[in-house]
Amino acid sequence: MRLNIPIILTLIRIALIPVFVVAFYLPYEWSAMVAALIFVVAGFTDWLDGYLARTLEQTTRFGAFLDPVADKVMVAIALVLITEHFHSIWVTIPAATMIAREVIISALREWMAELGKRANVAVSWVGKFKTAAQMFALTMLIWRHDDIVLYIGYAALYVATALTYWSMYQYLLAAKDDLLNAD
Repeated sequence: MRLNIPIILTLIRIALIPVFVVAFYLPYEWSAMVAALIFVVAGFTDWLDGYLARTLEQTTRFGAFLDPVADKVMVAIALVLITEHFHSIWVTIPAATMIAREVIISALREWMAELGKRANVAVSWVGKFKTAAQMFALTMLIWRHDDIVLYIGYAALYVATALTYWSMYQYLLAAKDDLLNAD
């Protein structure tokens, strides 16, 4: 495996995960802002590594594997942290829904790839909007600067949850014939 800039950025994102968790739990007034900033930096490196991999023609199999893993782990940990912090069914249900969707769609993509139909469940525009809404909501709920930021975060969380259901429905619909086809 050859290290290139996109893979290094993905590895940095993975290395930021424990730093993010520690910052989230630090008992200082500024820790929520620092944790949110780390989360934003990680999100930016996600966009940047993909952009650079395509632009510099540095796409690799390892990068294609590692990038979504890094993203899903960072988001899942952020969802767990806000669930624990807010200790509310109104945050827990959306967070559990988002984590479950990621597991279901990852398994679906793997299974469709085994059938040679991975393209049928490629990332859609709804999935991209879901990710943007999710990242925004998580940033607001991690930062939790004041009530306005919290209300914006809650609203964005529910927008992301609706998009989560919609995108999952689209992926399952795209694979419906293969899922329901009797052998």
